[in-house]
Amino acid sequence: MPFYQPHPTLSRWGETLLEELQSRHQCDPTDIGIVWLVYGGGVRVNTGGALDPQTFWQQRPWGWSHRGEVNVYPASIVKLFYLVAAHEWLEQGMIRPEPELDRALHDMIRHSSNDATSYIVDVLTGTTSGPDLAPGPFSTWQYQRNLVNRYFQSWQWPEFSGININQKTWCDGPYGRERAFLGPQGENRNRLNPLATARLFHSILGGIAVSPRRSQQMLDLCRRSLAPADYQNDPNNQIQGFLGEGLPPEVRLWSKAGHTSQVRHDCAYVEWGDDQAYLLVVFTVGERHSRNAALLPDLSRWVYERLQQQPLA
Repeated sequence: MPFYQPHPTLSRWGETLLEELQSRHQCDPTDIGIVWLVYGGGVRVNTGGALDPQTFWQQRPWGWSHRGEVNVYPASIVKLFYLVAAHEWLEQGMIRPEPELDRALHDMIRHSSNDATSYIVDVLTGTTSGPDLAPGPFSTWQYQRNLVNRYFQSWQWPEFSGININQKTWCDGPYGRERAFLGPQGENRNRLNPLATARLFHSILGGIAVSPRRSQQMLDLCRRSLAPADYQNDPNNQIQGFLGEGLPPEVRLWSKAGHTSQVRHDCAYVEWGDDQAYLLVVFTVGERHSRNAALLPDLSRWVYERLQQQPLA
């Protein structure tokens, strides 16, 4: 049973959306994965970006998924998982709170810094990058690096089956032991799917990722301003070319994007009014879609306007 409840209208809209994307952007359905959750029917929202804890467990959100189970390279979307792991480690006293850790978490999510992410992965796993290691020490190093994988597999969520989150994110690429760990053909690269991402973010919204207090701290880092003056001078703003660009400035947005020469992804939670909200996760693959800065904004605009015209009931 999925963590959301299918809705016939949402499913019909989803199929129409796929047709629109194929017509407007030549986006083949096999090139895109989507999870679209709509909160309603007793699941209330609040303006702090969270769901009402009194109703969160009473009813699953409505949802639709297209290729949501397909694992692909997640780019910077993986940083959401490292964020949750860091807060779990802090909650359990496995690492100590310190200003440098706070700075790295902020830069990893707000600015998608790969350098900050490298530091976070080192802190989480007790490993460091460097030259190649002898077989024995390298085996120990690999076991330690898989600590985050073992943590999320302990959740026993079916959406996490087959995911891999043990690699740093890079600008130029890995060297030394990091290159050896990636594998000759990159077979150990990070892998995620839209459903795993959606359920993780849904758990943050509901205050069940680590704790309500830490979930809210995570959400605070994901808040994005849609006022152009607040993001246009930031080359890593995660609005332009992503789902946020397709939204009007008056809505409230929490998001995390990922982008390389081969993928363009985004995970966005959107609120407006007093009780309207949805979560949208979109993964696209292929160089052509990666270069298409209009695809995700158009998709986002279509979703928002459809819900504006006809709220689900």
